[in-house]
Amino acid sequence: MVAVTLDTTLGAMLIAVIVAATLNGVAMVQAYYYFTHQDDPMLLIFLVGTVLAFDTIHQALISHTIYTYTITNFGNPAGLKTVIWSNSVEVIFNALIALLVQSFLAMRVWRFSNHNKLLIGVIALFIIAEFVTIMISTAWSFEVKTYARLAEVAHFSIAVNAIAVAGDILITASLAILLHRSRTGLRRSDTMINKLILYVVNTGLLPSVCSSASLIFLVIGKHTMIFIGFFFCVGRLYTNCLLATLNARQKIRAVVSATVSDDIALSRINFSAMGQGSMGATNNISIKLDTKQESTRDEDEQPDYNSELEKTKFDSLQATAC
Repeated sequence: MVAVTLDTTLGAMLIAVIVAATLNGVAMVQAYYYFTHQDDPMLLIFLVGTVLAFDTIHQALISHTIYTYTITNFGNPAGLKTVIWSNSVEVIFNALIALLVQSFLAMRVWRFSNHNKLLIGVIALFIIAEFVTIMISTAWSFEVKTYARLAEVAHFSIAVNAIAVAGDILITASLAILLHRSRTGLRRSDTMINKLILYVVNTGLLPSVCSSASLIFLVIGKHTMIFIGFFFCVGRLYTNCLLATLNARQKIRAVVSATVSDDIALSRINFSAMGQGSMGATNNISIKLDTKQESTRDEDEQPDYNSELEKTKFDSLQATAC
């Protein structure tokens, strides 16, 4: 009985701390790349630095929590029933990370939606509701002191995870839909949009998946700490989501530039089957550069990649998305 209880309580918490530490290391590597390769406004740099600071503090707090339970209270089963102060405070920093990253993504929705007040209002409502609910839950955890009494207000934790899932899905879906609607029909800008949609979906859904898992185990495993294990990692996923989004910008631009260059090159090459031989012989394919009809074919078959219209749209997309 004791072994099973520890597996689903301290065991789950310990695994979460290890996974969170790994994700914190990934975030630090991404942060090094960001600060050495990106040239962003000071406000954005300050945002990244703040999120990293909160992320590191959160890691220290959950490490203190697991150390207290496993080392300080070793051989003291009664100590496992007490809510350690660091386990309550870490929730605040998780909430702050989520607030900052979600606000950053909400600003992107604001730009792409041409300042749609209704949409951004709904998103802001989810973000604020999640933060306020977490603060209320944290304040209560300082009062109750034990997990037995904390279980009495499990509805706060359920509400936090449910709001987080709904908010993350709404932000991700909004960005994906708005990006899709901003397609211009020009290959250069559409290539960038496709790449941005892929990054938005891949990075934006990870925190919601983690919050969903936390919500599920909170409902079906009320007497375990598995849900806490998932909650420990949510902040880490938000941090990596932010850094991955910012660091992906140069890669997306490089892919777009390479795609456009290849398209232009291929549009000027004429593939023709030459000299079909006798029975059983293979067809010889020769590639020759047709210089005489280059201008006409470029105009008929390919968009004008150097046109002012495309350049304006592409630059505008870059400024808004990246």
